[in-house]
Amino acid sequence: MPERSTLNPRSPATDFSVALLNEFVRLGVRDLVLCPGARSQALALAAAELERVGSIRLHVRTDERSAGFLSVGLALETGLPALVVVTSGTAVANLHPAVLEAHHAGVPMILLTADRPAELRGIRSNQTTVQAGLFGVATRLCLDVPAPVGEPDEATIAVALARQAMDAATGVVNAAPGPAQLNLAFREPLSAAVPVGLPMIPAGAAAEPAAGPDALPDGPAMLLAPGPRTVVVAGDGAGPAAEELAHAGGWPLLAEVSSGARFGPNLIVHYRELLAAVDLGGEVERVIVFGHPTLSREIPALIARDGVETIVVAPTGLEWYNPGHAARAFTRSVGADAACTAVARTPAGREWLGRWLRTSRALAEAAAGEGRVPIDKRGITRAELAVLRAPLTRALLVDAVWRASWPHDRLVLGASRLIREADKRVPGKKITVRANRGLAGIDGTIATALGVALASQAEPEPRSAGVTRALLGDLTFLHDVGSLLLAPGEAEPRLQVIVGVDGGGSIFDGLEVAATAPAEAMERVLYTPRKVDLKSLAAAYGWDYEFAATRADLERALTGAPTRPTILEVPLLR
Repeated sequence: MPERSTLNPRSPATDFSVALLNEFVRLGVRDLVLCPGARSQALALAAAELERVGSIRLHVRTDERSAGFLSVGLALETGLPALVVVTSGTAVANLHPAVLEAHHAGVPMILLTADRPAELRGIRSNQTTVQAGLFGVATRLCLDVPAPVGEPDEATIAVALARQAMDAATGVVNAAPGPAQLNLAFREPLSAAVPVGLPMIPAGAAAEPAAGPDALPDGPAMLLAPGPRTVVVAGDGAGPAAEELAHAGGWPLLAEVSSGARFGPNLIVHYRELLAAVDLGGEVERVIVFGHPTLSREIPALIARDGVETIVVAPTGLEWYNPGHAARAFTRSVGADAACTAVARTPAGREWLGRWLRTSRALAEAAAGEGRVPIDKRGITRAELAVLRAPLTRALLVDAVWRASWPHDRLVLGASRLIREADKRVPGKKITVRANRGLAGIDGTIATALGVALASQAEPEPRSAGVTRALLGDLTFLHDVGSLLLAPGEAEPRLQVIVGVDGGGSIFDGLEVAATAPAEAMERVLYTPRKVDLKSLAAAYGWDYEFAATRADLERALTGAPTRPTILEVPLLR
């Protein structure tokens, strides 16, 4: 029987796919996430060749939802979009949760969704639905691209489409990074050998990185004058600019744990309690907000209070953070004027910040008495030994994970009660913390952590020489358990997934419903506990497994850095 390449020596689908992916490589894309499928086979085979010559890092997944969130993690770490290649039908729909997260979090993503040609649509062809526009307003760009037929200008068209998608995804067009979709129709023959006339870009070829939103011309920064009693709020993704402004103005810094600003001399760890105090939170007159605050009710309540002026700072984005529609001003950049920084150095200027710092430190010292005994202390007493052997609590777990993490590590926090526990208590430390807080869902946390780990540890110049730790609750873990399935032959990250097992959705303990719902109903429809043998589950997916029932166990597990993917199970008192 003749080989397929003899029967179909050329395929417009392959020619177009090679030209398209080559241009993405030239534009700086280095990661491609792929799910198998027949309609997308030309893209898949072109990607395999790009991987062979060292031009991209290829990540193959069987589940599109996992693939989508893997691309989120890759982009969170690198700042560049990963390409996501899927076939037609429900494969595209399964990307929707990740697309929504990327849309609301401003994470760049490029979707290459294969589709049937025009003549096969609307006639109930197998695996055919309306894919163009499926994600609605969540995409920065959505183009329904007709099937290539082999015309001479199709390579030029592919190049233009890649540049258009890259500009949209990285925020060059509208200063709003996010998802872009190229819905690519393909006719048979769906693939052929890579044509000699369209060589793959070899490793080390010159790239033309896409310009990010910082390249856009911005107006002058809003300058803040001294006067009002001010606090700086740093929500998720705020970055170091929030800490810099707080330091320049001499103002308290209320920074969430995934803000990227939870460090510095102005940090107020116990900001929730202080916002409730009449002599501190009650005296706030101005709030400067960076990022997306999601972890407390106190921040939105402060902004909505009469007499409080709120200024929201967002370098990029389509939407502005504006709880209760109470914000007074919105700006892309902000700074403290010379008079403001001068006042911050005076005794009167230091008084406002000093009251916050002293009170927060007192609360921190009171909270530090929860059995903090160094496990290497000599001559340990019976009382100290009892502490090391006592059951673990959420507070002890987040404290231990925070202490074990350093600037060369990465920490990914799931949308569990544990991220709120960490936000309430962990001290300042300049480490990289990631979290899916765009929509704050539990979807895809393991996949996101895998993306962060793979991107941060990628050779030849890894961003992280340490470990990526993902801290999440049992339901968040089980919701994304399919992401544990890794592709054979691909790089294994140094990833430790730490699962706090507390019997389900304990986050409902802190909501009003806990005071009114019957106990049995709470257990059945809100906590929804699940009993799963995590050790067997880890073995089934080929992950290493550890169990920590006491603080001594936990300290040992966190001190010994894993060399491959590991699940650490930690039973917690509810």
